Amino acid sequence: MPEEDSHPTLLLRVVASRPHPLRVAAVVIALVLGAGLLGGAAAGAWLTGDSAASAARAAFDDSRSLWRDLPVDELFPPELTSEGAGPGGAERRWLRVAVAPDDDCLTAIGPALAEVLLPTAGCERAVRASYVDDTVSSVTTVGMVFTEADAPAMEALRASFGTGEGAPLPLTFAAPGTAAEGFGAEQRATWTVRVLTDVPVIVYSVSGFADARVVDSPQPAAEAVAEGQDTAVALAGLGHEAMGLADQVERSIRQAAARLTEDHG
Repeated sequence: MPEEDSHPTLLLRVVASRPHPLRVAAVVIALVLGAGLLGGAAAGAWLTGDSAASAARAAFDDSRSLWRDLPVDELFPPELTSEGAGPGGAERRWLRVAVAPDDDCLTAIGPALAEVLLPTAGCERAVRASYVDDTVSSVTTVGMVFTEADAPAMEALRASFGTGEGAPLPLTFAAPGTAAEGFGAEQRATWTVRVLTDVPVIVYSVSGFADARVVDSPQPAAEAVAEGQDTAVALAGLGHEAMGLADQVERSIRQAAARLTEDHG
């Protein structure tokens, strides 16, 4: 049988040495600083990401008013050129003949196209201008619809709209006293409609013959520029006119929006 301890209190008295006060303070400071650095890094990363997202959203929203903020000559330059935009990669040159007053979308693009686009995108404003090529053989109305949609809504519209080549034809801008004067609904030969997603803008263009001839079977521009097409529209290069001018206007509005992103960044 084990012998009872005659000094039980000695077993219960455990005396630890006290750390020096300076060591305690150093440990506490290290813990606080470490937590602060980690928390600060996390917060900084979060704030940086949030700041970048906020700047992108702000630039996207601000670009909605570019129709009002940009000079008309930047929206629709008096002269546009493009290397390789014509049939066989030929250079194209277009001269602006008229700019329409900014207008509501229904008046600018027409009820048929508005019915397809506007329920999802809404309309802030629409602007458009008419151009002729330098040989004055074709006339094109090119326009932009500045929408009320946010980025996800523009993405959804693009996904549902596809390339837009099967969309209803946009209206023309037949400016009196210009080479576009006879460019009406029956003269529309080919067209393209593009839903952009980096800016709240829909770009469209519609082309026809400058001699005001009636076109019985309009052809989407993407189809008219396809290899092997032998329709009158395709052979005249009108699909290239519509797509080339839409490309130029799309590029200019994207460049203006990119400057806004830099300003917010």
